[in-house]
Amino acid sequence: MSVDEIPSKVWSYLNAYKNIYFKKSFLKSIEDNHKNLDFFYVVLLDEAENPKCFGTIQIVDFYFETVKNDLEWFAKRVKEFGQKLKLFPKKKSLKILICGNTFVSGEHGILITEHCDKKQTIKELAKAILNYVNTIDQLQIDAFLIKDFSNESLSITNKLKDYNYHPFSVEPNMVLHLDENWHSFEDYLQALKTKFRVKAKKAIKLSENLTVKIATNDTIEALLPEMEKLYLKVAKNASFNLSDFNLNTYKDLMNHIDNNYQIRAYYVEGKMVGFMSGLINQKKLDAHFVGIDYRVNKEFAIYQRMLYDYIKIAIENNLTTLNFGRTASEIKSSVGAIPQDLTMYLRHKKSITNKLVKLLLTKVQPTPFRQNFPFKKVPQ
Repeated sequence: MSVDEIPSKVWSYLNAYKNIYFKKSFLKSIEDNHKNLDFFYVVLLDEAENPKCFGTIQIVDFYFETVKNDLEWFAKRVKEFGQKLKLFPKKKSLKILICGNTFVSGEHGILITEHCDKKQTIKELAKAILNYVNTIDQLQIDAFLIKDFSNESLSITNKLKDYNYHPFSVEPNMVLHLDENWHSFEDYLQALKTKFRVKAKKAIKLSENLTVKIATNDTIEALLPEMEKLYLKVAKNASFNLSDFNLNTYKDLMNHIDNNYQIRAYYVEGKMVGFMSGLINQKKLDAHFVGIDYRVNKEFAIYQRMLYDYIKIAIENNLTTLNFGRTASEIKSSVGAIPQDLTMYLRHKKSITNKLVKLLLTKVQPTPFRQNFPFKKVPQ
């Protein structure tokens, strides 16, 4: 199913255009550039036949081998144990249906109108997904994943337990709340404790030899080949990937959402050594994918420079929140980000296997890290 098949009434009635992640152009860009995924969309109607809920669905092939952090041993044993008991297929992957956004952390996959019972609606959404899968045999879904929910939403989303979904937490989303008194990057630096301000200035000094180019609609295509190489270096080091992102999506995104999509490329002596990307959505900046040449990362403080550039963009655009996403939690906390817990819900299609899944998920915990507190006072 394509997003093109959804009636225009759905977008207007749900005010979907207020949030870029629910814009038809954004969803179309993701859909068109990821032919390896199957896309579906759920629209629930109220008694008056008006839309009350919209959900985005992607079907991915999940490989246990993509788990590369301290849960790698756990994933390996789950696979071996599950296959011995014939709980998991002998094939290399599990077919997982994801309700949410595969490529972005946060609540960007389900939109519910304000005037309906959200607890009841989330249950209806879960039921609709199950009914759809049960009516189309060729989908061959092994498991269902609904992601990502903040603690404030759990009173609603915990209703998914009624449909035998099991909650679990993974790496937190690292969030920087910007102080309303920061009108420049210098204001941000002055808000830091001496130790962290010295560290920031050292990183900025190391990165002075970097040449930074801001990508535009006219230049993005020429940048993509080198960006792809750098992205794959980072993706291979990622602790957990549901699916690789096709960087050709950037061309569509930059055309469809104007200046809200930011991409910067970093060079040393004419050679690209890094890039960063981010999306301005309402009053927030969401850091998206990055690419880094790890061989020179430390010498030129490439990754730290990216983090500070994200902060500059957020301040210059008078934003309130900067979502750095998952991974590298400790270094992100050193620039002021704090963890935001996100909960996912998982269930296996087979009831017996699903009971084992519940037990296994008790072993899944976010990787611990040292939280830094770099500010003299908490940002207002």
